[in-house]
Amino acid sequence: MPFIRGPSDLKNLDFSQLDCLADEIRGVIVKTVMRNGGHLASNLGVVELTIAIHRVFESPNDKIVWDVGHQCYAHKLLTGRTERFAALRQKGGLSGFPKRSESVHDAFGTGHASTSISAALGLLAGERQQGRDTRAVAVIGDGALTGGLAYEALSHAGQLELPLIVILNDNRMSIEPNVGSLSRYLSRLSVKSYYQTFRRTIDRTVKKIPHIGDWIFNGIVRLKRAVKAVFYTDNFFVDLGFEYVGPVDGHNIRRLEEVLRDVRAHKRPVVVHVITRKGKGNDKAENDPSMFHGVEGARPLPDTPGGEFAGTFTQAFASAITAAARRDSRVVAITAAMEKGAGLSSFKKEFPDRFFDVGIAEEHAVTFAAGLAAAGMRPVAAIYATFMQRAVDQVIHDVALQNLPVIFAVDRAGFVGGDGETHQGIFDLSLFRAIPNLSVLCPATGLELTLMLDWAFGQDGPTLIRYPKAEAIRDEACPPLELGRGVYRHQGEAANPDGADSQADICIAFSGGLQEEADSAARILQERGISCALYNLRFVKPVDEAFLREQLDRFNVFVIAEEGCALGSFAEFAAAFAHTHGCRAKVVPLTAPAGFPPHATRAELLEAARLSARQIAAVCGGIDEGYSCST
Repeated sequence: MPFIRGPSDLKNLDFSQLDCLADEIRGVIVKTVMRNGGHLASNLGVVELTIAIHRVFESPNDKIVWDVGHQCYAHKLLTGRTERFAALRQKGGLSGFPKRSESVHDAFGTGHASTSISAALGLLAGERQQGRDTRAVAVIGDGALTGGLAYEALSHAGQLELPLIVILNDNRMSIEPNVGSLSRYLSRLSVKSYYQTFRRTIDRTVKKIPHIGDWIFNGIVRLKRAVKAVFYTDNFFVDLGFEYVGPVDGHNIRRLEEVLRDVRAHKRPVVVHVITRKGKGNDKAENDPSMFHGVEGARPLPDTPGGEFAGTFTQAFASAITAAARRDSRVVAITAAMEKGAGLSSFKKEFPDRFFDVGIAEEHAVTFAAGLAAAGMRPVAAIYATFMQRAVDQVIHDVALQNLPVIFAVDRAGFVGGDGETHQGIFDLSLFRAIPNLSVLCPATGLELTLMLDWAFGQDGPTLIRYPKAEAIRDEACPPLELGRGVYRHQGEAANPDGADSQADICIAFSGGLQEEADSAARILQERGISCALYNLRFVKPVDEAFLREQLDRFNVFVIAEEGCALGSFAEFAAAFAHTHGCRAKVVPLTAPAGFPPHATRAELLEAARLSARQIAAVCGGIDEGYSCST
């Protein structure tokens, strides 16, 4: 699409050209996503809506905020980023989400759900405070509307009475089919199209009347309101102070444009209810939008120098929780609109009455789990690390403070490729290690994840188990857990000049998903004649301090590799502990660098963080001047 340099180029196209453009945009999106990975079905569903928005509104002066943002690909293509689109989600390329530093047309950065109405309202209020007569548009899906933040914003918008435009993109899906009474409510609104047909007929007729008087116009308005009262006796949005328009066919550019031009002239908040089909234009994505929500793209098979892979950590969790539920009828599973992503589809199929999908509402998921635990159940809340950030207060106030036996299965912990800054799972250790009563464990293999989940079911307090979006190495043997202690994969022996063997001077300690990198680093060192011990931390909280002190006194150098921020990490704790207790070892932390890691592959992110096997070995071997710990 070389002729679309920006939204202004859309103004010169007729509707037949716009339909062709929509097809072309879909083709570019499918081709790019199937190669690079990304969000497919959600983007295909909003192509016509995106074109209509940019035809009516004047971005960047008018502010367009995309909720979650995983439906912004057409927006990127229409705002001057076509030539860079081939590098979508690649290192140094375009982000898969709106990003203010990327374009003036990205009014607000997004990546988590339910933020758009708050952000758009703030943008609008800020513009009005500065005397600018701009418009603000929040495009929010019915899935994101399950989040509590959206309702807080709707309430405030009705109070302020600013001309905020909320486009409700209703495709009856988030990632999975939507759940709950809100979904049923929107479906009820969707079928009430009689009033909209009546209103459009009246409006067209009125526009043809020459020199219409005020008394006639006011009479027509009252008639429409009377009819509206008959058909819309329970409209939630109207009760909050919004005008409600819809439902509107979200794939009809002409009709969308008519409606949006009308509401742009409104002086009060408006909800435009748009009906779209997720995956539109691609048979596979339309028929299975859940499967084609997130596409991995073309990627090589993983290199497995450390051993045979046994599937992903998510698959290991899926098997473990289902097996636990067979043994114990108290085990229940909770997810926040991530049934497949969290690995709970098999659990749901076997135990439908013990499975709860609460929608995109992580805070509620945690407190709901707390209530289940207080009632004597053994709940497991499976939530991605990046989304657990949204429920810190609930973990503290509703779970840990009461020491309730809730288990948090935190998937996508550590570095997450592709999705970028908004989806990295590197903050959870810093956030949750400080919380009293909460145990935090990091499995290195699928078998160890199973062992940890079984251990957690036997505890009287809360447990958080974090694991990466990665393949899990098969491990046939797995020593039992000891509270607060890790386990050596091997001790490492160094040869003395007199021929006697002694313990290695260096230990590489690692948490969870870094076992492959640690194993490979040890092999690299062995090839160079450097022996080192390899220690799997397992527990990052609580810590058996007497045992830790023994380990820190056994080595000259204790390198700790951890997929998390330095501040608040286990590595930071161990370094301070070694200093305070005068331990022999020099503790060398290897953690995520400060800041927000960009979008790239997990391997590229580990390399950038100096956590690849090559770089861990370089640190231990004293090759890297900046990180040398050679003795």
